[in-house]
Amino acid sequence: MSEVLNVPTMAECMAEGRQPEILFWVGSAGSYDDRAKKITRAFVKILNKANVDFAVLGTEESSTGDVAKRAGNEFLFQMQAVTNIEILNAYEVKRIVTACPHSYNTLKNEYPQLGGNYEVLHHTQFINDLITSGRLKVESDNAFKGKRITFHDPCYLGRANDVYEAPRALLETLGVELVEMKRHRKTALCCGAGGAQMFKEPEKGDKDINILRTEDALKTNPNIIATGCPYCNTMMTDGVKVKEKEADISVLDVAELIANAQGE
Repeated sequence: MSEVLNVPTMAECMAEGRQPEILFWVGSAGSYDDRAKKITRAFVKILNKANVDFAVLGTEESSTGDVAKRAGNEFLFQMQAVTNIEILNAYEVKRIVTACPHSYNTLKNEYPQLGGNYEVLHHTQFINDLITSGRLKVESDNAFKGKRITFHDPCYLGRANDVYEAPRALLETLGVELVEMKRHRKTALCCGAGGAQMFKEPEKGDKDINILRTEDALKTNPNIIATGCPYCNTMMTDGVKVKEKEADISVLDVAELIANAQGE
């Protein structure tokens, strides 16, 4: 990757005596998974383009504990959460933006009872705010204009937190043809990764959930399946491969679409 991305850490900001506008919570997938790292880069590119003063925790960031909690290990969850909260509070963090709905839900809804109170935004909400406030502009004549795109609602973004409009508003700024699956918004089907299911083999049955959900998407005859979660991205990408459609259909995060529609 040729472009140089500016990614300051909270430690560096503290050393300079400044408090950034937002903390970007990268998350486990965004830090370690090769595919999800591309989503992280795309979001950082957007932040740099809009001149957002942000920082990451870097090596001080640990798992939010979402997976441990969903898998039933409350003790491990609380250990991970309390460690993160101590660091966040030490830096006096107020606003957190993350590209992972699992991190979003855990930080927003489960950290407060352990002493972690923050304003938490999903990256699609934050990017939408940047566009509506005029801090970020999308090229009207972009590579995605007129493409058929269907959006898969991540469970922890949609049904768990009622965030449906922001990702769709961003897709509409690209001038795409947004085609909804039969099951969408409140009736959207899980991709099969949530609740720590990502890290285990599926139970016996006649079809994996991610295949079923990919079939929902394919019925819309899309050029691109868009989502807003690294886990969903993996599950839908695997589904597209099983259906042998990877040559025709891309699975992209909303942030990747917006980042690619930026003028140089």
